[in-house]
Amino acid sequence: MKRLMLKTLVAALGVTAFGTVHAQDKTIKFATQNPKGHPIVMGLEKFAEIVAAKSGGKIKVNLFPGGTLGSDQANVSAIQGGTLEMASMNSGIFASQVKEFAIYDFPFMFANSKEADAVVDGPFGKKLHDKLQDKGLIGLAYFELGFRNITNSKRPITKLEDLEGLKLRVIPNPINVDWVKALGANPTPLPFPEVYAALEQKAIDGQENPITVINANKFYEVQKHVVLSNHQYNPQSVVISKKFWDTLDAAQKKIIADAAVEAAKYQREQARGQVAAALDNMKKGGMQVSELSPAETERLRDRMRPVIAKYSVAVGQETMQSLQAELTKVRSK
Repeated sequence: MKRLMLKTLVAALGVTAFGTVHAQDKTIKFATQNPKGHPIVMGLEKFAEIVAAKSGGKIKVNLFPGGTLGSDQANVSAIQGGTLEMASMNSGIFASQVKEFAIYDFPFMFANSKEADAVVDGPFGKKLHDKLQDKGLIGLAYFELGFRNITNSKRPITKLEDLEGLKLRVIPNPINVDWVKALGANPTPLPFPEVYAALEQKAIDGQENPITVINANKFYEVQKHVVLSNHQYNPQSVVISKKFWDTLDAAQKKIIADAAVEAAKYQREQARGQVAAALDNMKKGGMQVSELSPAETERLRDRMRPVIAKYSVAVGQETMQSLQAELTKVRSK
């Protein structure tokens, strides 16, 4: 009888022979601007699958793709306030929280995916994510949107001058506004959920995004031309609310952190594997594809150099040198 009473008491206290059991199940709301079927959402789905398996269903992840919980900026505020647990968004967006994140929006920073991986997965990427903690955010891993390209409804882009006067939507932050201005185009900052309608109504002439984003959001229905400019690479930070994180025990934190890293590897594979098929689908949808010659790409780079110099001061010399050191390391291999 005493043994039975002891067992009942132990169970009530949430203790087993193996240690403390989780006091309650956890539910995570995970948001992104990208629609279902996009590689980012595939990363979210993989994360939810891994977490469910590793937690034995004790941690449930509910996904909110397609901007259903509002803009990226609204999601950041919700995560800080603890009303949203997780989101994945362009790392450059966090420049409004930690100035060094603006470096992820520098044009022509990475030559290829290998360089990008080395930077975000190495000490540099971790150091930047660590800076978010004071802002109520925990950076867990980096997904990717990939290299960005410019679309428009007016004309093919084959040289720098073709960009002049085009009204282009940009991610709402200062560096994107400045580099579009530097190319002679007119930047129009807009939250992503508003872009399709603005293109359809001809409120803007074009926008710039990775191929998989252009395809998944069917921009080929409202845009005639795309140039493979590869002018900017977008890592996507996977972040979790510090308020929520602090309610987790060590085992739960490990499950979530490990799942984010594993999902990131899978997500990047999907993103890179889908580019050719996405481009083919855009062509079938009526889009005309153009490319820049190496000489024209160099002209774009030259125009953007003053912008990089300006924001290098803002992010700090130490941050610039740290990134360059990582790039030198990977390029020398």
